Amino acid sequence: MKETTSPPFTKYQKLVIFLLAMTQFTVILDFMIMSPLGDMLMKSLSLTPTKFGVAVSAYAFSAGISGLLTAGFADKYDRKKLLLFYYTGFTIGTVACGFANSYEFLLVARIITGLFGGVIGSISMAIVTDMFALEQRGRVMGFLQMGFGASQVLGIPISIWLANHWGWESPFLATAALAAIVAVVILVKMRPIAEHLALQHDRSVVAHLWSTVANRDYRIGFTATALLSIGGFMMMPFSSAFAVNNLGVYSTRLPILFMVSGVCALIVMPMIGKLSDKVNKFKLFALASIWLMVVCVLYTNQSVIPFGLVILFNIIMMMGIMGRMVPSIALTSAIPSMADRGGFMSINASLQQIAGGVAASVAGTIVYQKTPASPLEHYDIVGYVIVVVSIVGIILMYRVNNMINRRAAEVAVNTGEVIGKS
Repeated sequence: MKETTSPPFTKYQKLVIFLLAMTQFTVILDFMIMSPLGDMLMKSLSLTPTKFGVAVSAYAFSAGISGLLTAGFADKYDRKKLLLFYYTGFTIGTVACGFANSYEFLLVARIITGLFGGVIGSISMAIVTDMFALEQRGRVMGFLQMGFGASQVLGIPISIWLANHWGWESPFLATAALAAIVAVVILVKMRPIAEHLALQHDRSVVAHLWSTVANRDYRIGFTATALLSIGGFMMMPFSSAFAVNNLGVYSTRLPILFMVSGVCALIVMPMIGKLSDKVNKFKLFALASIWLMVVCVLYTNQSVIPFGLVILFNIIMMMGIMGRMVPSIALTSAIPSMADRGGFMSINASLQQIAGGVAASVAGTIVYQKTPASPLEHYDIVGYVIVVVSIVGIILMYRVNNMINRRAAEVAVNTGEVIGKS
């Protein structure tokens, strides 16, 4: 793999990376703490498993709808103002979750949180694409994706500790307090990001949305991203149940499993980000996808194994997930033009959420469990489905890579012509 030179970050760029990483951390933490707090929530609010499932999925679907609604006007405003608007709404929704005293209140609060929180990632991606060169984005994505690992390392254990001492409401309120502090720093320290406004056409919101969806190159990127989400969301909902009922992991050891996987993600993601900026991003993505396919098939076919081996499987699986996530996001970010980045990222994030919800539902129809204490059946089929989806994902990402290379060649030719004439 041929190495390329990656420009260093300025002090201001480092500040922006930190602020965006903190927004990602709080948004992901808000989403992830629903799972470990499930038992407390169900008992406190007298929720049936079905109602709790609806409350969890309400976030994903409202986030997906929000992304589609935002796409039409995402490129018509200063990205800093747009980020602050949605982050403030997310913070308010998280506070509402902490004060929920009924199923209906909690459901509305989760919908509000999803409507605002589901768009923050796409706005952050648009900011990254505007502020950082393609050769830097792998490292940036690596740091931003650390929010996933940090939420596992810090979010789950701390949330359980807070809930045990001050009630299930306290993790939501603590997350909202942290988000409020981050919002103030963004307001004071981040500069306006409005260069894209000079490139805007005099089009309506609907026309801008349609032109973004109608772009053939954009649709390839949308499909590739949706397939990546399908692979992850098919395994995730049943990962804990599979570990306990099939692999023989004691439920009291699950926090350790989550924490170790999270620490691994924190270590691996920046390394993969740096590697992604030095080598061919598509080749790294393809190798990581093949790695993940092999690990998924092996893991989903396991029965009772030592806890140390379960941890090892989760670590190498995390390496495969991160190894394809970071370069794929960096490649996808290069697809839209500056004038369409906000809309593209909003639709992309929306399809991620919707595809994830669909994937979880499909996995639910595949996996079968006779009793709550019985081993999961047909979980291996989920692994095989992920293999097929991953192969198609490699093919689509290959097309994305060729598309980017073709554009770079055209720019080089045009630049050469301009220099030759001058």
